[in-house]
Amino acid sequence: MLDPRESILACASDLYLTDGLDGLSMRKLAKEVGVTAPALYRYYDGREAVLADLVREAHRVFLGYLRRGLEAPTPFARFADAGDSYLDFALEHPRWFAIMFSGPERLGMDSIPDDIQSMGCAIHQFWNDRVSECMRAGVLKEGDPRDVSMTMWAHAHGLLQLYHQGRLNTDEAGFRRLVEESSARLFAGVMTDEFAARLTAQDTADGKQSSPVVAAQTGT
Repeated sequence: MLDPRESILACASDLYLTDGLDGLSMRKLAKEVGVTAPALYRYYDGREAVLADLVREAHRVFLGYLRRGLEAPTPFARFADAGDSYLDFALEHPRWFAIMFSGPERLGMDSIPDDIQSMGCAIHQFWNDRVSECMRAGVLKEGDPRDVSMTMWAHAHGLLQLYHQGRLNTDEAGFRRLVEESSARLFAGVMTDEFAARLTAQDTADGKQSSPVVAAQTGT
């Protein structure tokens, strides 16, 4: 059985994403949840509080996905696993993904609450850290980690937006392949020659076809 707050947030996200801010009222939300409006106010004191909790929950779940990547043993593996986790989150929780990137004006707020802004900063720092450690390890070319992480995030986010809007005419499996190939082309431009040689040598030693990253760099 769903926790009452989980049920409220699930219905609120559906109403908001379907009908926009004007379509989300406490009365409509109570009807969707299957409770009376006074019962709903036992959990939230108004629409803004509901929307803030939606954004808060989206960030919390997203951070949980990203932190899975920290269990990997090397900087490159942590970077790659974090990217996979980002993709998994966006595909498994499309409502949270859409809610996360709604600005305060679209949520009817003067500003995003401080604790949510802190979670957003933690997400940005997480990506900067993954890029920074890859640079220190000789995986990525030296540069400003913030610029590189922004470029990679914009690439992934743009593809996901196109997919969620139905612009790419492919199913999820096809989209995952597209992301892998496109990301490999981007990564080939920022990884070091030394790391590319290590990947090639590893593929040869393992008797495997070139990895997508190596294939993108060498054109094979």
